[in-house]
Amino acid sequence: MSDEHPQDAEPLEADTGEREPQLDPELAARRRAALARIVQFGDPVLKSKGQDITVFDDALRAEIARMAELMDEALGIGLAANQVGRLKRLLVYKVEPDSPVQALVNPRIEWSSKEQEVFEEGCLSLSGVLVDVERPVHVRVRAQDGNGEGMLIEASGLEARVIQHEMDHLDGVLILDRTSRDQRKQAMRTLREQLETAA
Repeated sequence: MSDEHPQDAEPLEADTGEREPQLDPELAARRRAALARIVQFGDPVLKSKGQDITVFDDALRAEIARMAELMDEALGIGLAANQVGRLKRLLVYKVEPDSPVQALVNPRIEWSSKEQEVFEEGCLSLSGVLVDVERPVHVRVRAQDGNGEGMLIEASGLEARVIQHEMDHLDGVLILDRTSRDQRKQAMRTLREQLETAA
């Protein structure tokens, strides 16, 4: 879900750019280059649904590897195919910096807990935006791996949140769609200001 590594008590997937000066200059440059390759808010692909994947071949596995590399370079913890302009039901995530990257193809939530939790989320496609999102604390997800083999993931806490965030992307749903009206209005103001500054 969240796209960026949480650090200490910082919000999940925060992508404010405010921490960048603390990064090694080479790492910061690589991160900026990676973010430039990630689809940003306003592109219609972010509001589109991904299609099921039916062919499991070397091309798919290469795509998974490219997405994993891009996520790492952007200092993210999750990335969905929509965010790289592909309308496929594919996501990658890595909750802990030293964990292996997990790829989920055609994921479906089989069960989610009634217990919910509100947590601040950001998104690599919504630079500078942080909003509160309520999600189930536990989920069970059925998916396939890059070879088409079935997998069942039972996730809780941060992992569950990341998976749900990225699965939302596959359905064209953004964190702006899951937050309060006031936070959405503030987020839209932030995004408009960034566009004006960049123009």
